[in-house]
Amino acid sequence: MKILIVEDEEGLSESVSSHLSKEGFLCERAFNYDEAIEKINLYSYDCVIVDINLPGGLGFGIVEELKKISDTTGIIIISARNSIDDKLKGLEIGSDDYLTKPFHLSELNARIKSLMRRRQFAGKNEIIYNEIRILPNQRQVLIHKEELHLSKKEYDLLIYFISNKGNALTKTSIAEHLWGDHMDSADSLDVIYSQVKNLRKKLVDHGSVDYISSIYGIGYKFGEK
Repeated sequence: MKILIVEDEEGLSESVSSHLSKEGFLCERAFNYDEAIEKINLYSYDCVIVDINLPGGLGFGIVEELKKISDTTGIIIISARNSIDDKLKGLEIGSDDYLTKPFHLSELNARIKSLMRRRQFAGKNEIIYNEIRILPNQRQVLIHKEELHLSKKEYDLLIYFISNKGNALTKTSIAEHLWGDHMDSADSLDVIYSQVKNLRKKLVDHGSVDYISSIYGIGYKFGEK
């Protein structure tokens, strides 16, 4: 799950990124208004955490731009501004939550997970696709009630496939989802082939139907064939 943190306070930005990374999120950061606008127009994110007061503009403008681009990205405003008017404006223009500084990182983490469950899987604490059962809070995958052990990237890839079941996914979009700004660390898109191959083998070896289809010249599709 990919998150963009828009916060100009270096210390807070680093603390949030470090905490959420340990929770299994892929975090990217932006430190001013223009950088944030550039990133949301170049990449897709599952959630954007945005401060209101930023160099170059207000976070409200980022929320409004995000709503034009995507209706699936979760948005959480974090701000030292505690007025009811700011909270109401944030919610009215499309943010999903508003957290007042200072806050506990564990609370932010809990709100992100709750938001993602509501947005992606209708608030469910488990994701079921035929014989595949996923428990997001435990990062656990079961096939016919038998636990399947996946690497972090394999788990993230399975979630991405299921949340986009039936859609053609390009290798580039998969790479951006798994590596974000660090996509170059994947060396080449050939790494995606290896990730998909490993995931497919583990699923099938544990009794799952092979739901992953290769689309020549494009990428992959997940779903019944």
